[in-house]
Amino acid sequence: MPMNLESRLVVGVSSRALFNLTKENKIFEDEGVEAYCRYQVEHEEEVLAPGPGFALIKALLDLNNLSGRKERVEVIIMSQNSPDTSLRVFNTIAHYGLNISRAVLASGASLAPYLEAFQTDLFLSADEDDVQSAVDAGIAAGMIYCDGAKDYSQTDYSKIRIAFDGDAVLFSDESEAIFRAGGLKAFEENEYRNALNPLPAGPFAKFLKIISDLQSEFPPDQVPIRTALVTARCAPAHERVIRTLRAWNVRIDEAFFLGGLAKKDVLKAFGAHIFFDDQETYTIPAAQFVPSARVPYRHIA
Repeated sequence: MPMNLESRLVVGVSSRALFNLTKENKIFEDEGVEAYCRYQVEHEEEVLAPGPGFALIKALLDLNNLSGRKERVEVIIMSQNSPDTSLRVFNTIAHYGLNISRAVLASGASLAPYLEAFQTDLFLSADEDDVQSAVDAGIAAGMIYCDGAKDYSQTDYSKIRIAFDGDAVLFSDESEAIFRAGGLKAFEENEYRNALNPLPAGPFAKFLKIISDLQSEFPPDQVPIRTALVTARCAPAHERVIRTLRAWNVRIDEAFFLGGLAKKDVLKAFGAHIFFDDQETYTIPAAQFVPSARVPYRHIA
């Protein structure tokens, strides 16, 4: 009987999110696919440097190595590369000792149909079309910033730290739409009036639930994952958020209600392996300090 991945956290990651392919991507953009393929084949024995998603992926895979624990994480390379140009990526995976054995190599075709086929819970990529298709299909996905100049190397993989924005990430953008249409006062009045009504789920609600379930498998003093909510909300709009998480029966370890203050310094202090937000206003500055991914939510008009 074929195995299935239903009991595992399934993470799809593109080769450019996992490794630093800045130079190779420039060859692709400037000289075309043939030059890119030729370069990859000629350099397939050269190990690639870690990319922006490397620390998170390594830390998640290390959960499978904890003593007495069943394998709970499956990472799948999902790439628009062709099979012929993939050897360099697989050689690099072996070099770093990453337990990744499955791959989707689509030769330029859309990855969207395969995300559901592999029951993907989280997808990280630098391709906006693929990420948008994933979010549209109800899969948690982020377009990760792949600036080769950034060094996100982490020396401690024992505690995974994941940070989320609230509206249009964990929650829908229903309340954010009121803010855009009527301003801060209308937004705060709506949240105060609906404080007892849980917010609708956003694209990362299911993923947070999976992470919360994973956390619950460990003794309180040994939980290897720590989560944070980093939101522009502040009082009185905080109550509805807290009550929503309570209604969902999920845990958030730390919460920062910033009231419009910059998020980057808090994220640096938190030491996030990844930060998810729907707005470039926050993700681009944050990416100077921690790996960051934009969630291309289709906002309510």
